[in-house]
Amino acid sequence: MPRLTAPLRVAIAAAVVAGVVGSAAAQDYPNRPVMLIVPFAPGGGNDTLARLVAQHMSQSLGQQVVVDNRAGAGGTIGARQVARATADGYTMLMGHSGVLGIGPSYYPNAGYEPRKDFAPIGLIASLQYAIVVNPTLPINSVADLIAAARQRPDTINYASAGVGSVSHISTELLASMADIRLTHVPYRGTGPAVNDLVGGHVALHMAPIPALIGLIRGGKLRAIAVTGPQRSPILPDVPTVTEKDVPGYEAVLHYGLLAPAGTPRAIVERLNKEMRASLANDEIRARIVDDGGDPIGSTPDEHLADIAKEDEKWGGLVRKLGLKAE
Repeated sequence: MPRLTAPLRVAIAAAVVAGVVGSAAAQDYPNRPVMLIVPFAPGGGNDTLARLVAQHMSQSLGQQVVVDNRAGAGGTIGARQVARATADGYTMLMGHSGVLGIGPSYYPNAGYEPRKDFAPIGLIASLQYAIVVNPTLPINSVADLIAAARQRPDTINYASAGVGSVSHISTELLASMADIRLTHVPYRGTGPAVNDLVGGHVALHMAPIPALIGLIRGGKLRAIAVTGPQRSPILPDVPTVTEKDVPGYEAVLHYGLLAPAGTPRAIVERLNKEMRASLANDEIRARIVDDGGDPIGSTPDEHLADIAKEDEKWGGLVRKLGLKAE
């Protein structure tokens, strides 16, 4: 048997110590509240799902999962904070396709690499968007929007959840595929954007259905399309964008929990177990479905593979459209 070199002995010893420390930490985990960073303002789909899952996980973990909204820069501020946090399981990120796929490509100095700086915990759900307008406008379909935008280029303004957000990039994709020009008005999150849309200060917004469904049902917003490959079960009369107006268009987000890279695997597995248990709860699944979402649930490894796919999809789109932060 070959003799081990000194550096190799040191590396093996360090790995053993890390494993022992990680196992001990996992046995005592959690012994204080867990922070769940939502990198957007309250009121959006990210925030809605986070609070729903946090409530159930607080009960199963025996410690409060505290939702903390850290909005800004398309979600990259909150994501960067989690990437740099201590890898002990007491800081998590409610991430989605925009934070993990768009942010690092849109912002030159996002401050994190999705595939390297996080320990995926698991996927929660997927959500398609709805395109909504103020009901006072004479726009009842995507075809109407396209016609109006071509007649008056750059005069129709649209709200987004922020520069580099999914609502921004998805609307720019729609404009590019439909060959129209719209004017971008960024906000610090979906909630503020929706408030101004209801108030008539902007004409158009694209956001996750959970953040809009109450206002749509209440008649305060008009849904002209949904962005998934099929119609939403809770908006069955609203067509998809791709049905007849813009073939091939699709914008669907994947949401999931992440921890800082280096978080002990035993803790990641514990969090995954409790997350999946929450998604097995009939009431929570019903809430997600009622809001227009599709519950998923996954292993950490499946989540990692999904992050790679979303990074390629959305990051590639940002580069294709030539979009970047100024």
